[in-house]
Amino acid sequence: MTRNIIAILRGIIPTEAEAVSAALIEAGITRIEVPLNSPDALDSIRIMAQAHGAQAQIGAGTVLSVQEVTHVAQAGGRFIVSPNTDPRVIVATKSAGLQSWPGVMTPTECLAALKNGADGLKLFPAALVGPEGLKALRPILPPGTQVYPTGGAGPDNFARWVAASADGFGLCSALYVPGRSNADIATRAKEVVSAYDAAL
Repeated sequence: MTRNIIAILRGIIPTEAEAVSAALIEAGITRIEVPLNSPDALDSIRIMAQAHGAQAQIGAGTVLSVQEVTHVAQAGGRFIVSPNTDPRVIVATKSAGLQSWPGVMTPTECLAALKNGADGLKLFPAALVGPEGLKALRPILPPGTQVYPTGGAGPDNFARWVAASADGFGLCSALYVPGRSNADIATRAKEVVSAYDAAL
């Protein structure tokens, strides 16, 4: 069973990429994002895509330019996440055949992202919007719009976000920080999955 969770591996290095992604996949987290401001991020994406591309979707985060979209596609990435709403990046992402998850915070950004072809919305930083903010946004969004709170959502508040209509989550430090052991990552991933399943 797959979960609507995107694991954000900010700071991961290529030598960790295969083992860390394997631990996440084993726990049931099958969408994995490598932010491009991580060391040699494209190499990590390539390694993960080659090792686990049949079992998981590997993508990139902190994508800020059309050129970066091209590089991610060439590395085998299948989705693009940004902290902002840039129509050029969204259009380039869709033209490359990848999923687009731009960062949004306001109604204007939400609707602009969807108008330009976004597959889903990264509500960021979720801590500033909160579940009540998502409830307020939902009536102006087209039915079926996927919204993933990121940066303020985690196992301790999954239930509140789900009650506010969150469709999934982007998780960073709850799963991975540089230097964390594979065993710790595996344990945390299982705990996150258990909390997610309980919230649903």
